[in-house]
Amino acid sequence: MELSCKLTTPEFRERKATVIASLKQHILEKRALENGFAFKFPGTDDVLDELIAFVKTERECCVFFTFTISVSGDKSETWLELTGADGVKEFITSELGF
Repeated sequence: MELSCKLTTPEFRERKATVIASLKQHILEKRALENGFAFKFPGTDDVLDELIAFVKTERECCVFFTFTISVSGDKSETWLELTGADGVKEFITSELGF
């Protein structure tokens, strides 16, 4: 499977400037996984809403991702795992800037 985003260049720039930039500000920790990365975020409802919006949009343009969101019941933390096939780690770093 080819690892490329389906968004046009202007769309992708807009996305990086808004949704992705906002999420990057909230990252508390980043862990390398064998086939991607795990990102720790605050467990607030606002951050969870942003993560859900991110996943909804990303699965439309980057069908090669697998998304896993883990939410603590006490709202202390939320984790997002972005994983996939070979090359996904490099794509996350170079294209998303995470």
